[in-house]
Amino acid sequence: MDISLLGSLAGGIGLFLLGMHLMTQGLRQAAGKSLKRALHAATESRIRGLLSGTLITAIVQSSSAVTVATIGFVNAGLLSTSQSVAVIYGCNIGTTMTSWLVALIGFKIKISAFALPIIAIGMLLNLVSPREKLKQIGFALAGFGVFFIGLDFLKESFEGLEATINLAAFTDLPFSTLLFLLAGFVLTFLMQSSSASMAITLSLAATGSITMTAAASLVIGANLGTTTTAMLAVLGATSNAKRIASAHVIFNLVTGCVGYALLLIFSSQIDQLNASSISMVTLLALFHTFFNLLGVAIMWPLTTPMVTFLEKRFQTQEENISKPRYLDKNILSTPYLAVEAIAQELGRVSRLSTGMALAAISEEGTNPPQMERDLNSVSSLVSQIAAFNQKVAQQNLDTEISNILPSSLRVARYLNEVARLSSRLVDYQNALDNIDDNGVQRSVYLFKKDISELLNVSRIIKEGDTDSEPARVLLKKLEHDYQQIKNDILNSASTGKLAPEESVLLLDAISHLRRLAEQAEKASTYWSSILPMQHRNAPLIEPKIKAEVQASQANPQ
Repeated sequence: MDISLLGSLAGGIGLFLLGMHLMTQGLRQAAGKSLKRALHAATESRIRGLLSGTLITAIVQSSSAVTVATIGFVNAGLLSTSQSVAVIYGCNIGTTMTSWLVALIGFKIKISAFALPIIAIGMLLNLVSPREKLKQIGFALAGFGVFFIGLDFLKESFEGLEATINLAAFTDLPFSTLLFLLAGFVLTFLMQSSSASMAITLSLAATGSITMTAAASLVIGANLGTTTTAMLAVLGATSNAKRIASAHVIFNLVTGCVGYALLLIFSSQIDQLNASSISMVTLLALFHTFFNLLGVAIMWPLTTPMVTFLEKRFQTQEENISKPRYLDKNILSTPYLAVEAIAQELGRVSRLSTGMALAAISEEGTNPPQMERDLNSVSSLVSQIAAFNQKVAQQNLDTEISNILPSSLRVARYLNEVARLSSRLVDYQNALDNIDDNGVQRSVYLFKKDISELLNVSRIIKEGDTDSEPARVLLKKLEHDYQQIKNDILNSASTGKLAPEESVLLLDAISHLRRLAEQAEKASTYWSSILPMQHRNAPLIEPKIKAEVQASQANPQ
């Protein structure tokens, strides 16, 4: 075999993959929040999930990108597992668009006549456009042109390969359909792209190198090969990601087995289609579409039991409180989803650290060993959030997300400090619970009660964001109360109502409480600004809090 022929074949595959990458990246970056809004529309019903997955995959030209986005939405609680499975079904239908692009455009016209001008227009748009979205659309156009140039190289290479190697001879071997199925699987596994495998299959079909049955077997193998991409993607990922990947694997295995069985039954009739007036490339595109539609038809009534089965799997990670539940490496390439994952994880940290603080302040006392375990969990989560934050920062980000990332690190740091201060509050528990002066005891009790209220309004609730204004108002009131309690303690110490040692320890204790409240309020303040793209379900400021603050300012004595 001529070395130049091998070089053209390898280069064609490389150009095809490069074109797919540029096209997918450009469209995904240009879509930005639009991708999020489009997938969010899938939450209303399973059928809408199917349609959303199909249309978005057809536009973005990457089932992997849509699958990753779906994982992000499940992690964020915006999609249920059942709805996400419907989106995955749609992704498999949407991938057939690549086959139709090749069948209707790639082998019908002179590629260089339009591919090179498209690359030129795309790169010109990327270079001169002042808007980031248009720059990314330019990249997508350039990728579209490279995609077809790679396809042209593949077609020419296989035409030369046919004269050197008689691939049709392999169709006469025993179990030839299984052999071609395995070839499609291996090709997809090696290139991690079913689209590239489809391009090779369609190129072979266009040159007449293989029979229709062999080509159909390659298509089934390519579909099965996409399961390896899903399995590799979720190694060490979240439980939700593993469930979605499992649904993807189950779908492809079931439909692959059914498709292969039908292929064996009707192989003689399928081979007769070689002589029909319809081109093999178009027939393969039809088969690819039919194959995936058949898979959806088979799996649709089985979705509910499959989802029930999957939701009982992969529970270990969620039970380990110190491991992230939402930070998934698969969504790093989609920054908007990655930021929402950080927000969800910060919500977990907020609820954990707030729970520690409320337990430490309560009259029931604390459990030091449990406090220490919870502190270690919070510290571990904060470290992992910081590491994930750095990885997100390495992506291609817009200004909005670039501004959000530092604020999210601040929130994590303040929440970690709330947890640390809560765990150390046990050192002052005896001094706070045993105060000899009844007046000071009453003031400290009310001070702790107001701090508990501040912690509750600062907590990041599961359903959405929290407004920082209630915490800010309460902190102003607490600052006034803090100064008043200090005066009361000093007066009691000077009149002998409190022992000197007791007064010093008590001053340290209320200072510790005050700092805890400050850290919680700071976390709330920065949190209120890190996700402007999300809806805020902020609690209203209680009128009585406003009235108390106004009264305390009017009468500082």
